[in-house]
Amino acid sequence: MRKFWSLGIVLLFSGVTLSADAFVWKAQKEGSVIYLGGTVHLLRQSDFPLPAEFDTAYRKAQIVVFETDMGQMKDPAVQQKILLKSMYQDGTTVDQHLSPKAYGLLRDYCQSQGIAVESLRHLKPSIIMVTLMTMELMKMGIDQSGVDDHFYLKAQHDKKKVQWFETIDQQIDFVVGMGQGNEDALVSYFLTEMRNLNESFSSLVDAWKRGDAKTVHTYMIDDVKKKTPQIYRELLVERNRNWMPLIETFARTPQIEFILVGAAHLVGEEGILNALKKKGFTVTKL
Repeated sequence: MRKFWSLGIVLLFSGVTLSADAFVWKAQKEGSVIYLGGTVHLLRQSDFPLPAEFDTAYRKAQIVVFETDMGQMKDPAVQQKILLKSMYQDGTTVDQHLSPKAYGLLRDYCQSQGIAVESLRHLKPSIIMVTLMTMELMKMGIDQSGVDDHFYLKAQHDKKKVQWFETIDQQIDFVVGMGQGNEDALVSYFLTEMRNLNESFSSLVDAWKRGDAKTVHTYMIDDVKKKTPQIYRELLVERNRNWMPLIETFARTPQIEFILVGAAHLVGEEGILNALKKKGFTVTKL
C-alpha cells in the first residue's frame, strides 16, 4: 500500500552515470539559505548511491522538510485509512463511474496482464491506475524506497529536526481524488503511459540524476499538463502555491532547511524554483 501511495505523488511521477550536476538547488535571500532537492519517490537498487549534492545539502541543513509526515505513513492506522478512502463506500463499483469505453480499456488491459478486473471493482479509478502502474514498475525491478525515505531515515538516525508541508489526510485526499469528475480521461492517460513505462522511467531517472531540469519537465509536466490539465493543476500547481508561504517562513529563520519534494514540483513556469525567483531569491544549482 505504501509503495503505490508514494508513486501516486510522483506521477502526475538503469545504470545511470553520476555527474557533477544534480537535482539540487540553493536559494538565498537577505542572508538566508534554503536548499531544495527534487526527488523520485521510488527507485531501483542500482540507482543508489544518490548524487553527492544531495548529501552536501543534507549535511549543511539543520531541518529537513518533506511533503508529509514520513513517519506516519508507516502507521498501520494510516494504512487502514488509505485503504478505506480508496474504496467506494456507497455500494457502487468502478464500472458505474466509468463510461463503457473507459471500462472496456481497463478490462482489456487487465486481461492482457492476467489480472482479474473484478478484484479491483471496489477501488476508485485513481487508486486502480496507481496500483496497476506500481505493478508494472515492480516487474521492472523498481521496488526500492526513493530519495524521501532515504533522507527521512537518515534524519531520524542523525536526530535532525523534520517538518512537512501537508498532513497525512491531505496527501491521501490528493491521490484518492486525482482526476475526480474526469475519470475517463484519467484511465485513458494512465493506460497509455504504461505502454512505454520502462523506457520513460529509465529516461526520467537518467535525466534526474544528471540534473537535467528540461528533460524532467518534458517527462513529468508537459504531457500531463496537455492531456490531463486537472491533475496538473490539483497535484502540482495548487500544492506549490500552498507551500510557498511556509517556504518564505523558512527563509526568515536562522536555521538552514533542506526541502525535499517530488522533482516535478520544482521545475517549470509554475514550479517552486521560479516562484522563489519571483520573490527575490537568488537560485543556483548546487
